[in-house]
Amino acid sequence: MTHAARAAVTPTPAPPNAMAAPGDREAEDPLGGIAGVLRAHRIEAIVVDTAEQARIAVLALIPEGAEVHSGKSKTLEDVGLYAELVESGRYEAIRPRLFKMDRQTQAAEMRRMVATPDYMVGSVAAITADGALVAASATGSQLGSYAAGAGHLILVVGSQKLVPDLDAALRRIAEVVFPYEDAQVVERLGVHTILEKILIIYGEWTAGRTTVVLVREPVGV
Repeated sequence: MTHAARAAVTPTPAPPNAMAAPGDREAEDPLGGIAGVLRAHRIEAIVVDTAEQARIAVLALIPEGAEVHSGKSKTLEDVGLYAELVESGRYEAIRPRLFKMDRQTQAAEMRRMVATPDYMVGSVAAITADGALVAASATGSQLGSYAAGAGHLILVVGSQKLVPDLDAALRRIAEVVFPYEDAQVVERLGVHTILEKILIIYGEWTAGRTTVVLVREPVGV
């Protein structure tokens, strides 16, 4: 097309922010930017505004009657998922079954149940700007299923957990997450917890195994 012809074409008005640079768009919508990064790493990502929307999104991913495991997560409690998954009777929840088992005689079976659920639902301590999901644990009981053991992993992550990089993620664990968890353990058990294991998930080998539900409002710690 000649210069004159190009000049004669009336451009279609661009939608708001359409001409913004990618960095500008991510600055305006950081969760949207993170979602794109996760998808590039073969992790599904869903962005929602509220805790209620997060609850609905997660339940839509889990067939009724499916085997499900989850930790005692404040994030899951905040979005109304813990009771739904563990106490509603709609799912084959592993956690209540564990409470009925004998650690002395059934320890091996208990470990296998926790490590390889069909669906594992939880959260992470932080997510970096380049899409690294960072989970911390005292015992590491949930980390094996996060890394590979669970058939499907669903993580609910509030916007306050977004940090620039891994250094900031580790600081968040030390300064925000660990003090909260320690206070909870002291209140329940009268002893202090410890931080022994950290898992970093950069992506998935199998596309779609992991889904991250990003919530614009803060949920969890």
